[in-house]
Amino acid sequence: MSRICRICLENVRGELDYHARCLRALFGSAKVPHLDIELGKLHTAALAMVGHTSLSGIQKKISVGLSADRETLQVEAEGGRYILKPQTETYPFLPENEHVTTQLARLVGIEVAPSGLVSLKGGSLAYVVRRFDRLTNGGKLRQEDFCQLAEKSPKEKYDGSAEFCVRLLRKYATEPLVEILKLYRLMLFIWWSGNGDMHLKNFSLLTGEDGVIRLTPAYDLICTRLVIPDDPLALPVVGKNERLNRADWLEFANYCKLPEKPAARVLDELVATGEKAKGLLDRSFLPVEQKKELRLLIESRSESVQ
Repeated sequence: MSRICRICLENVRGELDYHARCLRALFGSAKVPHLDIELGKLHTAALAMVGHTSLSGIQKKISVGLSADRETLQVEAEGGRYILKPQTETYPFLPENEHVTTQLARLVGIEVAPSGLVSLKGGSLAYVVRRFDRLTNGGKLRQEDFCQLAEKSPKEKYDGSAEFCVRLLRKYATEPLVEILKLYRLMLFIWWSGNGDMHLKNFSLLTGEDGVIRLTPAYDLICTRLVIPDDPLALPVVGKNERLNRADWLEFANYCKLPEKPAARVLDELVATGEKAKGLLDRSFLPVEQKKELRLLIESRSESVQ
């Protein structure tokens, strides 16, 4: 008998919900941390914290940290090394949605932070992700989202485009061409996975301990089309928010000053992950109907870039 790991979505032998290696990667310990907090109390905690994520603030972010013995996840308004996102009443299964979308991103070669699903008191699943701007000594790395870099207010987070993001990377990244190629792959994935809420605040540059300014790992990855039918891209690519095809993505690559062969390789690699992506979806914790809907979307968009 096997179960599904709530971190990597691969089979786990026996009655366990996690691989020990996956727990160590996320929490630094092979033991599942205890989270003795009810869903309702987490929503109350969220109201006291600044920061709301996609879907117009419906999905709340709660800062949490591990106790000194690494056995308990506890709410920490300041300095928490993890972000916890519980279920919402308005849009069910957002934690499961973000979890599988993030694993799909990892599958196609996009850097993401360690993350997984954890059970709250009562059995409700929540999504937890380790912050990438925190240092082990308690320090914090400099992170600036694209709204800040463009000197725009948060209200202007939808005022941009994929090309605008490229221009910001050319201006601020230490190695622009390296980061632009990452952005190209990420923009393609955002469209492929049906994410209509990747706005300027969902892209950031991080200054590492080595002083290099690069894109952060991708975050706030979610298929909005599972809850908002026909949700278009938040930031247009070559002037289009939907119905993109291979020619459009090669045109965008040209704007990025990426050679056609590497750009075409990125498209082909995405299409080639089809069967593995379906396997991940099948093993995910999404309800059956949402699995089917996302599978059909991925199949359709893979066909359009072949």
